[in-house]
Amino acid sequence: MLISKDRILTTHTGSLPRPAALTEMYASRADGEAIDEAALEAAGKASTRHVVRQQLAAGIDVGNNGEQQREAFFLYVRRRMSGFGGSWIRRPMADVAKYPGYRAWAAEQEGARRSVSNRGALPMAIGAVEYLDPALVKAECDEFLAALAEIGGGFAEPFMTAPSPGIIAAALRNEHYDTEDAYLHALGQALRVEYEAIVGAGFLLQIDAPDLALERHVSYQDRPLGDFIDFAERVVGTINQALENIPRDRVRIHACWGNYEAPHDCDVDLHDILPAISQAKVGGWVLPFANPRHAHEYRCLKDLPLDDGQIVIAGVIDPLTNFVEHPEVVADRLERVVQVVGDASRVQAGTDCGFDTSAGRGRVAEDVVWAKLRAMAEGAEIASKRLGMPG
Repeated sequence: MLISKDRILTTHTGSLPRPAALTEMYASRADGEAIDEAALEAAGKASTRHVVRQQLAAGIDVGNNGEQQREAFFLYVRRRMSGFGGSWIRRPMADVAKYPGYRAWAAEQEGARRSVSNRGALPMAIGAVEYLDPALVKAECDEFLAALAEIGGGFAEPFMTAPSPGIIAAALRNEHYDTEDAYLHALGQALRVEYEAIVGAGFLLQIDAPDLALERHVSYQDRPLGDFIDFAERVVGTINQALENIPRDRVRIHACWGNYEAPHDCDVDLHDILPAISQAKVGGWVLPFANPRHAHEYRCLKDLPLDDGQIVIAGVIDPLTNFVEHPEVVADRLERVVQVVGDASRVQAGTDCGFDTSAGRGRVAEDVVWAKLRAMAEGAEIASKRLGMPG
């Protein structure tokens, strides 16, 4: 994992906008409609090249494939793993249920566009969960490598994402295993295939683990905080087992409270969950500090001890608003984080979450996304100069 003493590097959280035609195909397939799989593959490859170019043009140092060949950041596993079938509907988040007026407004907004649902008609684990074929993840890695080669230049460090076993266990309900721990273990062993393949292909691995915060106000909204902390610790333990063959400095982990615009006033505080998150055997933590509910929690970083080579990727861009952050605002946010961490080389600039975590559900127009990433790069440059980095 890159450590830069010259300037603050820029990255993001993973998912980037998908073209309308690609989104339509993903949504149609998710709804059970027949689609042209060859056309879907071609569209995904073309879009991968597009988002790589756009990231580089925006000044992203640590970039990825934008998850263009996946329908959503974790739902794609139902096509790469055995054991999933049937369907169920996730209960609403506590903050959504709390405000019926907001809930009605959100339902109207969502009904006006085609997307891949991350809450309704989700599959369940109805059989043994195993990874079907390592060639499935290898093909995605190879395609990203090919895109980088064709463009003829690349990122200072490329990364790829894979989900936490916890978000799958929470969203794809267990109807097969005797215990949740057994389900988590099976998921961890299946995901190990993806984790090791991504790192083996030369990429930095980012584990997307919104479950480490989000599930407090979803699955655990009616249970004591201690029950949720226990869940988070068990998930982190499962992740650590899956990473046992991967060097710590090749992995970063992203935790958040859910990539949706809502009150978020039922979110668990970062200081309550940070002890569990900090147990992850990773080289970096990707945490959101740009959104209005959690912007103040950068102060909690004082309780995240960093060993040699470990870094914080601070969310300084909100992926849920079409406001383009002023570079000076970005710089201010980064400087505050550096002040708490105590070392500018241990901080990278990032986004709070992805821009299109489930195809079609992104809230920011594509051209605005690139403008926001450019503003982040400009803000990182300003902060680097103010902090006395050589540049």
